[in-house]
Amino acid sequence: MTKLKPITIDDIIAEVNRTQPGANVDLIVRAYELAREAHEGQKRASGEEYIIHPLNVAYILSDIHLDEAAISAALLHDVVEDTTFTIEEMQEKFGDEVALLIDGVTKLSKIQ
Repeated sequence: MTKLKPITIDDIIAEVNRTQPGANVDLIVRAYELAREAHEGQKRASGEEYIIHPLNVAYILSDIHLDEAAISAALLHDVVEDTTFTIEEMQEKFGDEVALLIDGVTKLSKIQ
């Protein structure tokens, strides 16, 4: 399996600040912190830390200028599927839009 480029939350925030001045970067940082904590100790089949994939997805979305809700959902998209967090908790912590995006991505993964 190919290892992904190591992206950090700082890379994402820099890209958002560059392309979307005034964006709610606090929402993105809070999403990252929860995802990092929720996936602490989890590894992918490749041996990489679990958080690497959400960071890369979030960076791609920031690079194509998606908004902070989409970037936050990218960081959180595995949390509901792979940890004890629920979609209702995501809604409470991050709002309706982020929760709706997470839920949509989760449902996409069930399509064959």
